[in-house]
Amino acid sequence: MEVAVYKAYAKKRAGGFLHFDIIVPTETAFTAVLAYGSAFLQGRLSENVPVTGRDCRFCYITEILPRWAPAIANRGYYIHESQGCH
Repeated sequence: MEVAVYKAYAKKRAGGFLHFDIIVPTETAFTAVLAYGSAFLQGRLSENVPVTGRDCRFCYITEILPRWAPAIANRGYYIHESQGCH
């Protein structure tokens, strides 16, 4: 299965940035990708910080990795946390 990888950024209210990837099936609508990113931030930061088209960009298509598959099957997406998320 191929998946699309989107790079997303969000500014934390306490300062600094979060950088994360939103990984979805290739047929996923961009509006859904933004909603998934916003849901991640809501859970991660406990803040209502929406992900907008300005903060999220398509990056590439790749084969799904086994560690992504359960989350994509259950939720429709996988979040790979990068800079500022840990």
